[in-house]
Amino acid sequence: MEKNVTQNKMGVIPIKKLMFSMGLPMILSMVVQAFYNIVDSYFVSNMQDASGISNIGDYAINALTLSFPIQILIIAIGVGTGVGVNALLSHSLGESDHKKASSIAGNGIFLGICTYIVFLIFGIFGVEAFFKAQTSDPIIIQMGVDYLSICSVLSFGAIGFMIFEKLLQSTGRTMASTIAQLAGALVNIILDPILIFGFLGFPAMGVTGAAIATVAGQICSLLLGMLFHYRHNLEIDGSLHYIKPIPAIIKAIYKIGAPAILMQALMSIMAYGINIIFGMISVSLVTAFGIYYKIQQFVFFAAFGINNALIPIVAFNYGKKDEKRVRDGIKFGLIYTLFLMVFGTILLQMFATPICSIFSLSQEVLDLCIQAIRIVTLGFIFAGANIVFQGTFQALGNGLNSLWVSLIRLIVVTLPLAYAFSLLPNAENIIWLCFPIAEAFGFLVGFFILRYELKNKISGLSNFKIHNTIDTEKVINEV
Repeated sequence: MEKNVTQNKMGVIPIKKLMFSMGLPMILSMVVQAFYNIVDSYFVSNMQDASGISNIGDYAINALTLSFPIQILIIAIGVGTGVGVNALLSHSLGESDHKKASSIAGNGIFLGICTYIVFLIFGIFGVEAFFKAQTSDPIIIQMGVDYLSICSVLSFGAIGFMIFEKLLQSTGRTMASTIAQLAGALVNIILDPILIFGFLGFPAMGVTGAAIATVAGQICSLLLGMLFHYRHNLEIDGSLHYIKPIPAIIKAIYKIGAPAILMQALMSIMAYGINIIFGMISVSLVTAFGIYYKIQQFVFFAAFGINNALIPIVAFNYGKKDEKRVRDGIKFGLIYTLFLMVFGTILLQMFATPICSIFSLSQEVLDLCIQAIRIVTLGFIFAGANIVFQGTFQALGNGLNSLWVSLIRLIVVTLPLAYAFSLLPNAENIIWLCFPIAEAFGFLVGFFILRYELKNKISGLSNFKIHNTIDTEKVINEV
């Protein structure tokens, strides 16, 4: 009996159109995520001075900035695991192996549960020691502990959604993941002022309220992501027995995902190192870095949206051994990403002052934040290319190459250069140069690796597919 099978759109729709249609909702989703991340900073910066503490908003922003490394690490493990699941799942669907795809999805959920347990333990036992390693200010330590403890103990919403988001993206259902992301962001935005300032009968909870609003939004996104996955991802069997861990699948997920985790974790290490190096110069510099980092996420996250479309498209067609579609996926991913980065650079350069001024900051922090935008955005075009390079390497199943690019742009160049600049008399003015210089070095490494990949893994891919088909038909005929 013949069975009608609908072709996955990632294998048939023209790449230029496909990249745009899949990328647009992902860009929207990621920009919403950036907005989601900046809302807490905006509201806590407007906290009213109390208990004889002036500029309490600066203290709160500093506490949130010192929380970055752990929050980035949560994202690193969640996204990295999701990248491995995404690439393998897209590849399996491209091969029409739905049973294997179901096992990959189930094991991804299992790994998400394991990740949450780790951060639950950290949230209970490790948060205070983490802050004391970065600052001795008791006000910042207390605020940071109040905020990060809640975000860690209730991190199952963030981790779980990152897994289900990738499951939806792997099957091309990007709009569903975007809706879930939007709903969570809306919950966070509504709850933030209510819980931080104490509206509608709630007590004013300050940074604690910001943390509660954040995790509430994340849990909302998780619940919707689960609903969309189990209702609409019909190519994947959602039976509970697929959650049973299979060592071979877990190993395959982390063969791709582990470098992605390390790549993202390098951002955590970079942020931790930068917090310490900048703190050697002034507390205001750390606070300015925190605000700048949240602002630049609007541009970077838009580029990550294209990258999230590029990975399943390239992985799917690489599984099909369709050389032209793989090359087109890389090409249009690069074109769209560079356009976004150039546009973002122009926008931030033109409106640096009004954008920074929306936060209630001391004049010193405001001036440093504007200076950061003026300097760091000079490297955005290199950063955009690096994002595409890394996404391409992940889609081709070689996450290690992504790791090399990340090491260069986040650690090997950035931290030593930042430390060297910190020793100079005008450190506050030039230390920001470490970021664009590091992106330029990362670009050079990524460019040459991509050339090698195109020559050795992509060239002749369609011919290999044809030869395989002929050999298979010969065997069938002989039988």
